[in-house]
Amino acid sequence: MLEQTLLDIALDLSQSIPKKALYQRFMTAVNQVMPCDAVALLEYQGNELVPVAVDGLLPEVLGMGFAPHEHPRLETIMGSRHPIRFNADSELADPYDGFLVIDPKRVLDVHACIGCSLYVEDTLVGVLTLDALNVGAFDNISDISIATLAALAAVTIRNVNLLTQLAHQEEYRLNERESSFKQKPLKKSDFIGETPCMLALKDDIRIVANSDLCVLISGETGVGKEVAARSLHAQSKRKQQIFVQLNCAALPETLAESELFGHIKGAFTGATKDRMGKFELAHQGTLFLDEVGELSLGLQAKLLRFIQEGEIQRLGLDRNIHVDVRIIAASNRNLLNAVDEGRFREDLYYRLCVYPLHVPPLRERPDDIPLLCGNILTHFKHKIGLSNAKSIRLSAEAMQTLLAYSWPGNVRELQHVLMRAALKASAESKGVIIVQRHHLSFARERFNPTATFNAASMVTSSPSPKTSNTDVSLPLISSPDEESSTAASTILDTASFTNETQPSPRVDTSHSFNDLVADFQRQVIRQSLEDNDQVWAKAARQLQLDRGNLHRQAKRLGLIV
Repeated sequence: MLEQTLLDIALDLSQSIPKKALYQRFMTAVNQVMPCDAVALLEYQGNELVPVAVDGLLPEVLGMGFAPHEHPRLETIMGSRHPIRFNADSELADPYDGFLVIDPKRVLDVHACIGCSLYVEDTLVGVLTLDALNVGAFDNISDISIATLAALAAVTIRNVNLLTQLAHQEEYRLNERESSFKQKPLKKSDFIGETPCMLALKDDIRIVANSDLCVLISGETGVGKEVAARSLHAQSKRKQQIFVQLNCAALPETLAESELFGHIKGAFTGATKDRMGKFELAHQGTLFLDEVGELSLGLQAKLLRFIQEGEIQRLGLDRNIHVDVRIIAASNRNLLNAVDEGRFREDLYYRLCVYPLHVPPLRERPDDIPLLCGNILTHFKHKIGLSNAKSIRLSAEAMQTLLAYSWPGNVRELQHVLMRAALKASAESKGVIIVQRHHLSFARERFNPTATFNAASMVTSSPSPKTSNTDVSLPLISSPDEESSTAASTILDTASFTNETQPSPRVDTSHSFNDLVADFQRQVIRQSLEDNDQVWAKAARQLQLDRGNLHRQAKRLGLIV
C-alpha cells in the first residue's frame, strides 16, 4: 500500500498538475497510508510557516501564518533534519489546538503528533505535520517512511514554485533588472481569496501587472482596493521601486496641487523651501490615487496632462519636469455617473480606465470568509494586544454567523468584528481564545426591529403622488443571502419619505417578509425603467447601481428572462 502510494505521488510530480490539485492529491495520499486525523503541509515563506494544504483542520488555518518563535513545537521540527515525535504529555503547545475537525462525541485531550522538516538540497522549504487522536498511533510507523513522505512533500513544494515561475517567465524576461534583483514574493497574507471571482481578479492583475497601462480599480468601501493595487505593483517590473499612495478624499483643496505636483520656495505663503510632490516622489515607481473621483476639476485637468505628456509643473516653477510614473486609480463610486453629472472629466475617465479591475464585495465570495478569518486573527493579534495568545479560533456557531451576514462594510468590517470579538473572548479565557457567537457584534444591529416591521408594511401599498419618485438612490439588495439583513435599512429609509399623516396600511401576512421585499424591489426597478424610457443604463445611474448588477437583480426578481 505504501509503495503504491509513493509511486502515485511520484507520478503526480512528473505531470503539470495545477497547484491546488497537486497539493490535494498529496494530502489524500498521506491519509491513505498514515493513521492520522489531521495533516498539514506548511511552506516556509520569509520568517513564517504558511499552510498551503491541510486535511482534518478547520479551513481558516489556510489563511493563517505561524511564526516559529511563537510555536516551539514547529520551531523544534524546523531545527532537526530527522522526524520529531512528540509524546502525548509534551509540554510544547500544539499549534493546531482548537483547530482540528473532530467528531463532537470525542474529546481531544492527549494525542500523537509527528513532524518533519522539508529540505530541497540544503534549503529549508517547509514542514510536514501529522496528528492523530489515538495515543501511540505512530508507534509502528518507521522514521524512514516519514522521511520518505517528507522528501516527496519537499519536492511537491519545489515543483509548485517552479511551475509558478514558469507561468511568469515572460513577465520576468521583460524586467531587465531581474538578473540583479531577487524576486520578492508576495506574502500569502497580502491577497486572500480562492473563490472563482477572486481567482479571476488575480488573473487580471497578473495579466496587466507588467505593462505600464493605467488601471482603474472599482469596488465598494472596504473590499481591499489598496491591497489589489499593492499586489499589482508587487508583480510589475517596477516592484523594486517605490509605491506611493495618496488618498484624494483627504486632500484639502488649498494644498491638493502642492501635494500632487510640489512647489518651490516662495510659491505661496508658508512655502519656505522647495518640496517634491507625490509624482516626483513616485518617479520610476507606482502612484496609487485612492478615491480619485474626489479631485477637483482643475486638478483633473492637470492629471490628464501628465498622462498625455508625462510632465508635471511645480507650483511657482516656470518649466516642466518629466517623470516616469505608473498610475493606478481607485474609486468606490461609479465614475460614469460623475461624468454624466459633470463632476468628473470624461476624457480623464477613459485615460484612467485603460484596464478596469473590479474587486468583488465580500457577500459575493462567502467561501473566502474562513481563510480571511484565519489570516486576520493571526496577523492582527498585536494590534489588539493579544500577541502572546497561544491561538485564537472561532466556534462553529460563530463561523456560521459570519457566513450568514451580508457584510456591508466588506473585509474592513470583518476585521473590526473579529478584533472586537477576540478582545471580548480574551476577557473570558486565559488559554486558547475561542470566539463564540455572543462575542460578535455588527453594524446592522443599530436598526430597531420594531421600526423595521412597521416600515415593511409599506411594500404592499401603492405609492402616493408625493412618494412615487422618491429616494431613487436607495440600494437594492444584491443577493438573496443578504435580504434579511439589508431589507430593514432599505425599507426604513424609504419610509421616512411618506406622509406621516396618512395611516399605515396593514401588512399582507399571507406572504413572507422576503416576498414582500422582493415585490417592493420589483416596483422600484419598474418605476425607474418607466421614468427613463426603458433605458437600462439610465435606470442604473438613477438607482446608483452598476448596470450589470441591475440586470442581475432584475433577472433574480423575474423581471427579465
